[in-house]
Amino acid sequence: MKQIIKIAIFVTIILLVSCDKKETKKVANVGFQCPMKCEGEKLYQEKGICPVCKMDLRPINKLTKQVKKVLDKEISEQSIFNLTSKWNTEEGKTIELKELKGKTLVMVMIYTTCKAACPRLSADMRNIEAKIPKNLKDGVQYVLVSIDPKTDTPKRLKKYAIENYMDGKQWTFLQGTESGVREFANVLSVKYKQIDPLDFSHSNIISVFNPQGELVHQQEGLGVDNKETIEKIIETVNNK
Repeated sequence: MKQIIKIAIFVTIILLVSCDKKETKKVANVGFQCPMKCEGEKLYQEKGICPVCKMDLRPINKLTKQVKKVLDKEISEQSIFNLTSKWNTEEGKTIELKELKGKTLVMVMIYTTCKAACPRLSADMRNIEAKIPKNLKDGVQYVLVSIDPKTDTPKRLKKYAIENYMDGKQWTFLQGTESGVREFANVLSVKYKQIDPLDFSHSNIISVFNPQGELVHQQEGLGVDNKETIEKIIETVNNK
């Protein structure tokens, strides 16, 4: 009988220790933070009040905060989503480049008054878009950035999109500031120079970015074989 009692006591102690460990683990995953964030993201280990505003600290799941930090780190230093410049779309919306995150981006720099290279670059973009398999089309966004923001207003870009059969949801045209355009051109290694009020000399480069905004491929030239570019787009979409 005494042996049975000893065993029962031992089992009870083991269960209590196990429960205590689970509870400790549960508590360890929770911190407490001021709802007004008087001290920024600072967390306290125990309940209490904010030393600044005196409001009750609220429980915050530490794991959720850790997951958020991991997601934030998905954008590398090489990502174009780090650029904070503002852009106007052909639909009149104002965006930052990071709002394009999540899709493979095919980007080119043009200007609407161009009579030589840009129409051919636009044709190359349409040709690439047409060769992407149907099941992958939703994973790609085609972006045309104007190097002439003074002339290429959203209204003018919209007209260009319609005239060049690039007015679908997969197409985006961007007008930025002169400094924003210059910064973006440097990222793409695109060289451009204004020759007269309506004419520019510029590089003819189509760039492919992964969904995290990192450059993965460039195609240079006009009317060139785009097989390698298409293969890279497909590979990037599939690796999303």
